[in-house]
Amino acid sequence: MTDAGWPAWLDQRLEAIEQEGRWRAHRTFDAVGPRGHLDGREVVSFASNDYLGLTAHPAVVAAAHEALDRWGAGSGAARLVTGTRPIHAELEAELAEWKGTEAAIVLPTGFATNLGVLTALGGPGTRIVSDELNHASIIDGARLARADVAIWPHGDLDGLDRLLAEAPGRALVVTDSVFSMDGDAADLDAVAAACRDHGALLVIDEAHAVLGPDPSPSTFEGVEAVRVGTLSKTLGALGGFAAGSRRVIDLLVNTARSAIFTTALSPADAAAARAALAIVRGPEGTELRARLRHHVDALAPGHPSPIVPVVLGDEDAAVAAAATLADQGLFVPAIRPPTVAPGTSRLRVTVSAAHTDDEVARLRAALDDLGAPLPGATGR
Repeated sequence: MTDAGWPAWLDQRLEAIEQEGRWRAHRTFDAVGPRGHLDGREVVSFASNDYLGLTAHPAVVAAAHEALDRWGAGSGAARLVTGTRPIHAELEAELAEWKGTEAAIVLPTGFATNLGVLTALGGPGTRIVSDELNHASIIDGARLARADVAIWPHGDLDGLDRLLAEAPGRALVVTDSVFSMDGDAADLDAVAAACRDHGALLVIDEAHAVLGPDPSPSTFEGVEAVRVGTLSKTLGALGGFAAGSRRVIDLLVNTARSAIFTTALSPADAAAARAALAIVRGPEGTELRARLRHHVDALAPGHPSPIVPVVLGDEDAAVAAAATLADQGLFVPAIRPPTVAPGTSRLRVTVSAAHTDDEVARLRAALDDLGAPLPGATGR
């Protein structure tokens, strides 16, 4: 391709995206918490993953300020050079304790964490078996691992068992615990049992598991398990982590390229996450989760997560519904292909403990007026 060919190619790609009705652009949300101005319009947002409202919690903000004053704005280097501060080690120890594992490692993002875990543990000679609705970071990590990748139909445990039985060598099973677009939960006990039966390693991405599932220690008995999470959702900061056995974490420290070849998580984010973790593990965290559970039940009784999908099917219908809600001061994003499969465009409602009862009631009434199909007690 000549230099002159690139502008034409770019124009064609952008035109195709626009013609397909899939054009996207960044929007500015000026806010702390769910209430603010979206492109200048006052709204209540039901789009954030700040599930417990900890982003603006005074203790979390104060911890970030203290870290900024002590260590400055950035870490200045990769973890294996001079980028590790005491706050990183303290946070990792507390994350491991929280997840009941021997060790943990923090990375700059949740996306980078899945890339690092799967490329370090996968590779030639390994079959990675992945649920078809796993997050994009898992999909990309599996591709980069150069492993034999097999996809099992969403929630099909017989399909999982069959793919493991056919694995020619080592096998690694990876699944979201709560799926980011449907908000449904994996059967972790059954998935772990399949790993136990076939000697497979298990990677669970618990990014959205603020309301569970919360597996018991017996779930992972006899299974090498890695628990991946983020610092940016339940904990309201930024970053990702993996928790597991000491041997797994040592391997990640030594071979996970997305951890080795990048500047370390900022001290302020690490400190904010550590302060948020202390809240989550204490009485206030219990109260916040109860409030979140109450809000979810007001919209979709029995639904397992704060991600409530309103599946409308048609892309134009989803965009129109989002616009109608925005006119009422309620921001709920329309999710379209390629984020979700064609024919499953939807509104993706995310609820927070920071919402008020009145705000949730307003949203429920507006969705009812639209005739929007909310999930029932089955969580689907």
